[in-house]
Amino acid sequence: MKLLKYNKIAVLALISTTLFSCGSDDLPGESQLDFTQPEKTSLDNWIDGTYLNPYNINVQYKWNQNTVDNSRFLFPPAVDKVKPALEIVETIWLKSYAAIGGPDFVKKIAPREIVLVGGVNLNSVGTRTLGLAEGGQRVTLFETDYIDQTDRANVSEFIHTIQHEYIHILNQNKPFDEKTWKTLTPGGYTADWYNYEIPESNELGFITSYARSNINEDFAETASMILIYSKTEYAAFLAGIQSPFALQALKAKEAIVVKYFKEAFNMDFYALRDEAEKNTTSVIN
Repeated sequence: MKLLKYNKIAVLALISTTLFSCGSDDLPGESQLDFTQPEKTSLDNWIDGTYLNPYNINVQYKWNQNTVDNSRFLFPPAVDKVKPALEIVETIWLKSYAAIGGPDFVKKIAPREIVLVGGVNLNSVGTRTLGLAEGGQRVTLFETDYIDQTDRANVSEFIHTIQHEYIHILNQNKPFDEKTWKTLTPGGYTADWYNYEIPESNELGFITSYARSNINEDFAETASMILIYSKTEYAAFLAGIQSPFALQALKAKEAIVVKYFKEAFNMDFYALRDEAEKNTTSVIN
């Protein structure tokens, strides 16, 4: 009983000491974190007015290591390259879809962030990754520093990236007819697509060699390549195909793309192509 009594006294003494110690500690001072928002530049304000406010699309051009693959040698775009790149995307992609699909089309279905990277995203097999679409929410565009607005082929390659990645986003909202597509060129898909020249892949019924990686990339490549061709250019491309099987397959794939846009989004795909061609010409000139 005496031992228990002493233990109680010891515990009470410890509690008293602890309370006294806590009570005598200094209260936390003001936070040392800086929550001041950086002032927006004229470029930031232009981006807000062109992308964020009308389309709810955030554009990230300042470096953020959390949005890129840190195992690659990548770097942010030169500031003077940002606006020209975004003007190309706005004119050829956004305005074309707005004109044919309606002003609210991209507002409803769009990536919520575009990340610009200045350098080349080089793969171990020697290929270049021109763009990425992540979960339908973010599109990353590489090689922003190398855009030449006076070169139509250069601009077409750059805009092909956003057109391709946007097709993936559309497919995530409404899938295309995969069942029929699989029957067209089933033996032509390969993980080693980069080992084949484009003309060789064309003669197997694929619009590019990358289209041979899988049916989803095949659909996105078919649609996006037609969108960067003019009507005359695409007709010339088809006229150059020697294999009757390949020609039939390419036309069948084109028909599925056209049907998909009409049935899924009530959009005239050929009108979209013509609008994109017109807007590409306006960018170059």
